[in-house]
Amino acid sequence: MGIVAGIIDEMELVEEVNKKVGIKVKETVSPGQVMKAMILKGLGFLSAPLYLFDTFFVGKATEHLIGEGLTPEQLNDDRIGRALDKYYRAGTTKLFTAIALKAAQKFQVEMNSVHLDSSSISVEGEYKNRQKKSQGIEAESSDRESEMKALKIVHGASRDRRPDLKQFIIDTIVSGDGDVPLYLKIDDGNGDNKRVFVSRLKEFKTRVDI
Repeated sequence: MGIVAGIIDEMELVEEVNKKVGIKVKETVSPGQVMKAMILKGLGFLSAPLYLFDTFFVGKATEHLIGEGLTPEQLNDDRIGRALDKYYRAGTTKLFTAIALKAAQKFQVEMNSVHLDSSSISVEGEYKNRQKKSQGIEAESSDRESEMKALKIVHGASRDRRPDLKQFIIDTIVSGDGDVPLYLKIDDGNGDNKRVFVSRLKEFKTRVDI
């Protein structure tokens, strides 16, 4: 965990997240520090619900790993939930790309060429579509970022050969140098690659000169 925390510090992830998301004057734990804690917990190979997040850091050098003066009790589910809301409002794709490009620059990853592809993630359950009820709302907010709209988990062209299951799509752009992820966006399960890929490349192009 110390090695991972050191790499996170070297790529300036906490600072980049705080810059993109914003911090309040009286916040004792910044959104960037919460993301750092989430990464460390995610690599801890333990599965636990959100309300037990803080217990993961009990007995660990929380202050040394995440930030001066921080305790496990401060990483409670309320704090994590508020940070997740902030990531969502800032735009998860924008946030991911900003962090990835910052790290690529820091570690001198070549971005002269990139690769774009999509993967389908199949899910169990009905996932009933409420599109009709939300059409009016979506029409009023058409200028909002597309990722803020409800994701459509529906049947589509299954990459994992499970056409019987509904799915969603993950579009990913990676560097030609080592396949380092630089961009990630979640799409509807019935998205058209030919149309979507052009849009994704244009969006990525606005964030980096390739």
